[in-house]
Amino acid sequence: MARLARLCPVGIPQHIVQRGNNHQPCFAHDEDVPAYAGWLAEAAKHYGVHLHAWVLMTNHPHLLATLNRLKVNLK
Repeated sequence: MARLARLCPVGIPQHIVQRGNNHQPCFAHDEDVPAYAGWLAEAAKHYGVHLHAWVLMTNHPHLLATLNRLKVNLK
């Protein structure tokens, strides 16, 4: 069953954890970590998210992020 949608108000820091399917590793190779970090920085800039801190562990990354503005155009 899917989880209910969560609120993410502008200006309130959020602790975000991303887990692999069945707790499998999210990063299979050493090159995956810098690639993920680059995509994360690019997406944060595009969607107006401030990344305060992150930990990229093998099987799950933790992020501390704040939405700075609402991005209406999701293209």
